[in-house]
Amino acid sequence: MTPQRESMRPRNGLRWRQPWTRAVKADLNNGVLLSPLYSLAPGPVIKAVVTFGGSSIESAAIPFKRVPVFRDAGLRLRLKEMTMAKKITKKKKSGKSTTALPVMRSNAAGIDIGATEIYVAVPADRDTEPVRSFPTFTQDLYALAEWLKACGVATVAMESTGVYWIPLFQILEDRGFEVYLVNARHVKNVPGRRTDVSDCQWLQFLHSVGLLRPSHRPEQDVCAVRSLLRHRESLVQLSTTHVQHMQKALDQMNLQLHHVISDITGTTGLNIVNAILAGERDTQTLANLRDGRVKASADVIAKSLVGDYRAEHLFTLKQSLTAYRSYQQMIGDCDREIRAKLQSFEPDDAPVCDPAPETNLRAELQRVFGIDLTKIPGIQVGIAQTLFGEVGPDFGKFRSASAFASWMGLCPDNDISGGKVLWVSTRNVKCRAATALRRAAYALHNSKSALGDFYRRMRAKLGAPKAITAVAHKLARIIYHLVTTKQEYDESRFEGDQIRYRQRQEGKLRAKAHALGFQLIPQNTGIVP
Repeated sequence: MTPQRESMRPRNGLRWRQPWTRAVKADLNNGVLLSPLYSLAPGPVIKAVVTFGGSSIESAAIPFKRVPVFRDAGLRLRLKEMTMAKKITKKKKSGKSTTALPVMRSNAAGIDIGATEIYVAVPADRDTEPVRSFPTFTQDLYALAEWLKACGVATVAMESTGVYWIPLFQILEDRGFEVYLVNARHVKNVPGRRTDVSDCQWLQFLHSVGLLRPSHRPEQDVCAVRSLLRHRESLVQLSTTHVQHMQKALDQMNLQLHHVISDITGTTGLNIVNAILAGERDTQTLANLRDGRVKASADVIAKSLVGDYRAEHLFTLKQSLTAYRSYQQMIGDCDREIRAKLQSFEPDDAPVCDPAPETNLRAELQRVFGIDLTKIPGIQVGIAQTLFGEVGPDFGKFRSASAFASWMGLCPDNDISGGKVLWVSTRNVKCRAATALRRAAYALHNSKSALGDFYRRMRAKLGAPKAITAVAHKLARIIYHLVTTKQEYDESRFEGDQIRYRQRQEGKLRAKAHALGFQLIPQNTGIVP
């Protein structure tokens, strides 16, 4: 702080190096100086440097840090009361709350899952060692279940860590325990958890006071189908990798076949590749193997087959084709196993369907769902199959269509604070059912149905990504309603919406034409409405 006046010699030989105010100058001139520590700054505290001059005391600089100065006893008493009140308030804020949460599940346990070791915590009054660790061998998992039975545990909470939780979950479920599979995101932000022991204890506490929600997991019969469906998805991805290897081998030989036809694994592509591997090099002969439905002409295909045939690339092409066919055979075996599982699945409320001349996957899905979901625009057999594997035939576990859409992350998650919307978007949820519905929504791009019109309107208004999410949300609500009420899809339900949309569009066009000085005349009558 730069002083306005560096030196002044008041009475008693004091020299002050401070900013000066009129009130203080007046007090000094009038001889009113209560203390050499009198603060020249506003308020009852000072942070000053005072220099003494005189024969008895050598010149020295003394810093003072917040030394209170009082003109009267009343001010001193009030300041003391304020200081004590601040200390009490600060102590209350820093003190830990001693309010205990009510115990809702007294027979609850918490389990921390690991790859080689599992930590289990039970209530402290159930055993002399309320926290124990068990290896992940099957015999040790059975011993864990027996220990929980001996401790009187009825419900267990565990985090969904990778796939390590599945064996223990199934064992505990078979033993009659109520198992809560908890999303790790719901408890990961809690401070103070540093070890596996504290993790399982924290899970046990949260579960006992009722602060954990279980994740959706269908019954065991549906889980068996889901495992096969996910394995089939992995096989499809691996087979696609070998298709890319085939395309790479063709590129290295400068054969442009995969750029001329849309699918190298189709009838035309496989016929030509098989002939090339058999030793055929005549381009016209190879081009004549094309299917009649291919748009490219024989001359274009023959021109694309002129290249540099090398032995090493032909060997790579042969092995890639063999691997692709091997995976296709495994995918067929997986489809037959899935169909067998669906045939053995008999829900209680499934209506009797008309016998089909040939048992196929679509008929099986119609039998287990009770309705034909493939009648909905965009929903194919593969998408209905994915919905059955991820959700099951019983959608009644979700309290409403909104809850079903929220579980898949297809509805907005509003973040509101202080009456203001801070963030509006969908949650980042990894759900295979939601991914399947997004694919179905994208397939409505050229659909002539009411859902196709809705997708195109949303895309023009919001853009393609948000339009796909909006249509997937609508599909989720439609599917929930149809499955829970056992009603078939009826396109006529949307006729009223289509009529109202057309009327709104006509009104906008008439208003715009009237603003520009024109009139709209219907084309079929020529009469001005």
